[in-house]
Amino acid sequence: MIIAAGGGRRIGGPEALLHQGERPLVDQVLDTVRDAGCDPVVVVLGAAADQVRTTADLSDATVVVNRSWGTGMGSSMRMGLDALSDPEIEAVVVVPVDMPGLTSVAIRRVTALPYPDVLVCATYAGLRGYPMLFGRRHWAGIATLANADVGARPYLLAHKHQIVDIACDEVADGSRVDSPELMAHWGLTVPVPAQRVAV
Repeated sequence: MIIAAGGGRRIGGPEALLHQGERPLVDQVLDTVRDAGCDPVVVVLGAAADQVRTTADLSDATVVVNRSWGTGMGSSMRMGLDALSDPEIEAVVVVPVDMPGLTSVAIRRVTALPYPDVLVCATYAGLRGYPMLFGRRHWAGIATLANADVGARPYLLAHKHQIVDIACDEVADGSRVDSPELMAHWGLTVPVPAQRVAV
């Protein structure tokens, strides 16, 4: 599941509109998730959803739109989990779209235990981050507790002794782009829509 719904107030535009060069970052993250063997892939859009659909190639993903994206990541996570209706899916990997340093190697490490009762977090310098893997047996609890901008954090705190931590420092960059400085570091831009001028 790719969470790409936020408004990106700290970076000047929705995260799902971030581009690295000419290519939307959401397309790159989708490729990374696919390369790791994840299928199906759910993309949760929110802010500027219509514009994202016209700029990104999401044709091979299940796209859901969170109209309540302004309430934070929790509502997007609930929508994404609701979209995973296939009962044969035992676990879901969750990544935010604003991670240009994400790699398929990190995702494969985290998804090596795709069991219905598993909770896995990637770690960077000992701190938990994304990608995360949630077994199906945890989905209802995560959906119930997910709120505001903290997403699954309340549920993970309540089940911290069950979490398997997987170090991903040497195979990925766990930072999320939440500042102009990090945008510049990764060469990211939020394209300005073309203006229509009457003649």
